[in-house]
Amino acid sequence: MKTYNSLQEFIPARPTIVTLGTFDGVHKGHKSILEKLIKSSQATGYESLVLTFFPHPRMVLQQNTDIRLLNTMAEKAHLLENFGIDNLIIHPFSHEFSRLTAEEFVSDILVDKLQTQKIIIGYDHRFGRNRTADINDLKRFGEQYGFEVEEISALEVNEVSVSSTKIRSALNEGHIKTANKYLGYPYFINGSVVSGKQLGRTIGFPTANIKVSEEYKLIPSNGVYAVSAPLGDKTVLGMMNIGIRPTVDGTTRMIEAHFFDFDEDLYNKDITVSLHYRLRDEQKFESVDALKEQLKKDKEDTLHYFNQNQL
Repeated sequence: MKTYNSLQEFIPARPTIVTLGTFDGVHKGHKSILEKLIKSSQATGYESLVLTFFPHPRMVLQQNTDIRLLNTMAEKAHLLENFGIDNLIIHPFSHEFSRLTAEEFVSDILVDKLQTQKIIIGYDHRFGRNRTADINDLKRFGEQYGFEVEEISALEVNEVSVSSTKIRSALNEGHIKTANKYLGYPYFINGSVVSGKQLGRTIGFPTANIKVSEEYKLIPSNGVYAVSAPLGDKTVLGMMNIGIRPTVDGTTRMIEAHFFDFDEDLYNKDITVSLHYRLRDEQKFESVDALKEQLKKDKEDTLHYFNQNQL
């Protein structure tokens, strides 16, 4: 997959089949759309192209929005690449871009820039300045400019639009298994391992403190999770705490992962941790010894979970 950071960077080698949207999560609902794109590309010989935007339009058009996204752009690109898409354009979304009229978007971008022969889009998609144009306008433009419009049914679109919201809600409420069911894969966090106070090491549970640099990335609710991570040439099991660590008077929200049977140095390395199951709420213990005993039980519960469930 070739990735472009703006429409201006893209120069089509062949005509394209296009779909566009935010694709946050690249979840089960998106899968059917992307599979349609690939199937149509293979049947026609045209290149498949996904047009998405960053920042998320709500971040630009809505003041004080608190939206958190399921994927960073790097994560989204990785997930999209797995589908076998030819081209991904991540175009900067701005107030200026939002002011394009519907016909300017169609003629200048879809037709002139992308050489679109077909666009696959939802029945309720709205576009152009103030989102005034709809699917019927797009079909009319298609007849005028010579491209096909494949309309995605209400059932499929509802699955897409509802799922991203449902996934965010599930993660914020700690329902990780529900979120993973909608995603079609375990929710994951990518970040850099930074140095901490090494308190975990003193009680036999050394942790990797993970810093996520993208503030817009959604971090699930505080609690302890059964996790896995590809480290070196193998996948390692572990458990992860998201929270403020009240037993040791913590005040800053942190992400700390303890990996089983693993003692290599991870400092300053980027790692990706997948969340499979929520073990319990974060809680304050009467002593560090009490915390240590609970961590032993958390490890037992984690191993039991993975013994009963495949990765």
